[in-house]
Amino acid sequence: MDIKIVDVSRAAKVSPTTVSRVLNNNPLVKADTRKKVLKVIEELNYVPHAAAKNLRQQKTLTLGVIVPDIMVSYYTNLVKGIQNKAYSEKFKVIICDAQNNKDIESEYLQLLTNRSVDGMILVESMLSKQEVMELVERGYVIGTIGRSIVDPKIFNVQTNTAEVAQQAVEHLIEQGHKDIAFISGYAHAVDSFDRLEGYIKALRDHGIPFRPELVENGDFNQEGGYAAIQRLWAKELDFTAVFSANDEMALGVYDACREGSIAIPQELAIVGVDNERVSRYLTPPLSTINQLKVEMGYALAELLIRQINGELDDDHDRIAIIDSQLCIRGSSDYKRT
Repeated sequence: MDIKIVDVSRAAKVSPTTVSRVLNNNPLVKADTRKKVLKVIEELNYVPHAAAKNLRQQKTLTLGVIVPDIMVSYYTNLVKGIQNKAYSEKFKVIICDAQNNKDIESEYLQLLTNRSVDGMILVESMLSKQEVMELVERGYVIGTIGRSIVDPKIFNVQTNTAEVAQQAVEHLIEQGHKDIAFISGYAHAVDSFDRLEGYIKALRDHGIPFRPELVENGDFNQEGGYAAIQRLWAKELDFTAVFSANDEMALGVYDACREGSIAIPQELAIVGVDNERVSRYLTPPLSTINQLKVEMGYALAELLIRQINGELDDDHDRIAIIDSQLCIRGSSDYKRT
């Protein structure tokens, strides 16, 4: 069994940071705490990653990227931006597809640490904050997308997604819709919460009650969107519009409408998120929120590479903000009377 710092910290009932300080002979650690941690290290036969530590002092010019599902074009575009920046700085990129499985993500994490990358970008990671912070303590430069880990050592790229999600739902309300369904993505993804927040705020600001039964999860993929709209219809609820937390799930709604001969937008208006390439070529074209995915990946990679190269001081902002915009197209541009 590969014993990790987090295992030592749990057994000793201290933080991973304290274990790291003991291993590095930090004088700030109290004598009794040091003794307790060293005893646990001996009992568990924990071996510090000395080789990895030594390699940390030599740059490998490599970034590791773990995404939930490489088939989803949102993640593909993020990776494109990361690669563009990395290539311009002569960095290599190792891309790992976690297939929406935490066990697979953990296996790839082990692979990346064994390959001694300089930094890692975790996209909508299912790892706990403690597991992510352990990577930081081991000397890796870490960036996250779609996951909010509040720590000054973690780099992050964010969008104004909650604000623009509110605008999207307000657009539907202005078109005469009051019964609006919401299809969410992964339960652990901050984007799901932000878009749900914008959806609820728009309803409440216009005096429309929030109805939890109009919310279904589609796991951010086309098949999930198709299944989610079918579940909504099976409830026999009245709704005339759908706000989908991404375009992939909106494609699933289009498929279901085509099968059921439901006219878009006359019978069901649809708004998505991401402005995927296919969205403008659908019939009718999909209204969506334009997220600059390539730019998001590029901006985060730039922050990590600058940190790895020692170009950032401790006061430099660890968060890159990339704004999104609402694009109104035929799938919702229809006034109900």
